[in-house]
Amino acid sequence: MTQQNRLSTFIYEHIEPILQAWEDFARTIEPPALTMDDAELRDHARQMLHAFAADMATAQTEHERAAKSKGLGTRSHADTAAETHAEARLLSGYTVVQLVSEYRALRASVLMLWAAETSAAHPTQMTDIMRFNEAVDQAVAESVARYEYMVKQSQNMFLAILGHDLRNPLGTVVTGTSFLMQATDIPAKYVLVATRMFNSAKRMSKLINDLIDFTRTHLGPGIPIRVKQGSLVAICEEVVNELRTFHPERLVELHAPSKLDAIFDEGRIAQVLSNLIGNAIQYGDPEIPVSVRVEANADDVQIFVNNQGKTIPAETLPTIFDPMVRIAANADWKEGAYMERTSLGIGLYISREIVHAHGGTITLTSDPSSGTTFIVTIPRLPAGFGGAGAGAGGKSNSTPQAA
Repeated sequence: MTQQNRLSTFIYEHIEPILQAWEDFARTIEPPALTMDDAELRDHARQMLHAFAADMATAQTEHERAAKSKGLGTRSHADTAAETHAEARLLSGYTVVQLVSEYRALRASVLMLWAAETSAAHPTQMTDIMRFNEAVDQAVAESVARYEYMVKQSQNMFLAILGHDLRNPLGTVVTGTSFLMQATDIPAKYVLVATRMFNSAKRMSKLINDLIDFTRTHLGPGIPIRVKQGSLVAICEEVVNELRTFHPERLVELHAPSKLDAIFDEGRIAQVLSNLIGNAIQYGDPEIPVSVRVEANADDVQIFVNNQGKTIPAETLPTIFDPMVRIAANADWKEGAYMERTSLGIGLYISREIVHAHGGTITLTSDPSSGTTFIVTIPRLPAGFGGAGAGAGGKSNSTPQAA
């Protein structure tokens, strides 16, 4: 097969009929590309076809061929035509299925037109087809990845704005009901209603805070923490007593040394404890106490939260900290299954991110003999703090700072 009959040369020489065939297909997709004129509609496809032809004319190793067929080919730092095309299609209202269908049409247009121009089979013809398909596969992978990234960013931005916008009106409800709860000149039944509204608003506030924390982890900065030396035992006692008050029917046992100082963010660690103990109360056997145990050595502090009850299936353990995965994967579990049916399903994920922000780890074990146990391990002296560690009853010479 002469150079004139090679597929890469054919693409350069017949780019207009190829673009026309592809444009005819693109115009059949609903919704139509309302934000793009004919020139823009053709521009991305023209760039991609030139990229395909240039790629086919470039020698490659077997390893490069295999990587490209999986969408893992090498690339420059600049956005590719496929990525730019994906952004434009998202803004035009295309679904990812419609986006991929365009590549299918582009592939078919090129190969059908080339087949009509090629009279006889030649060994290099199959090679050209394979190289062309590899280039298209790479472009599809780049387009889908960019499309998915932009969708996730848009979703997270929406959630962040929603969470922030809900804070102010909810704060008004909390303040107003708190004022009514303290009133002495209204009937008791109204105070009772105000108390219930206050408790509901506080639960809503926790959900909104979780939502904002979730979006922070996905929009770049992560969950912020401000660490200082404090009493970990005091924080544990405060959270345990709060949950005992909220769940008077349940027994929560705390086993901790009389004094244990460390460097940590008090509010964030309290948030972790509240999530873990709340989980244990919700899913544990109501006849058996929830156990919270605090231990420490020279370097680390460990907090164990244990409940007895239905164990978590082994296949679920690797994803238990993933945000909202349990809700999507186990929507049809039987009653009593270990799933947060009344929450966003992100409490454990946020707890993990807070612990990681402290330079620690959070793990989980679950078996019939010992029950379900969450184990939080954080360093007593986080990275960035000099001087001696803060031991039980000891002092740290570090200055509080943002972590």
